Amino acid sequence: MKTISAKPGSVERMWYVVDLAGQTVGRAATQIATILRGKHKPMFTPHVDTGDFIIAINADKVRWTGRKIEEKRYYHHTGYPGGLKEFSIPRMMEEKPGEVIRTAVRRMLPKNSLGRKLLKKFKVYAGPDHPHQAQKPQPLELKK
Repeated sequence: MKTISAKPGSVERMWYVVDLAGQTVGRAATQIATILRGKHKPMFTPHVDTGDFIIAINADKVRWTGRKIEEKRYYHHTGYPGGLKEFSIPRMMEEKPGEVIRTAVRRMLPKNSLGRKLLKKFKVYAGPDHPHQAQKPQPLELKK
């Protein structure tokens, strides 16, 4: 019996829309990363993009557990001396609410060119509207 490896041109891609209202950030991010990667398909191949597209709506209504709202910090370095920038969750949710879930998903994907390619298939919107109606996305329920 031979092992079958997926070819990039033979992968069928679906579009899914996920409502993040009331979802926990980490649990939603793990399930989204799994679908982006293609691990839910029987033709999963680690070095080939076999995943689907995800549209996340209501990113400003995600839920946090524990004391993460007060204690968690995001860091970014500008590349200049003394350029370490620190952001709290309330500030991130106020300025860019979609960036919180995008960061969580990005950190769960591979840290190479494949991971960067996978992240381009993830669309995040703060409100309930999105401009991808032409792709006919299927609703996807995440486990709580």
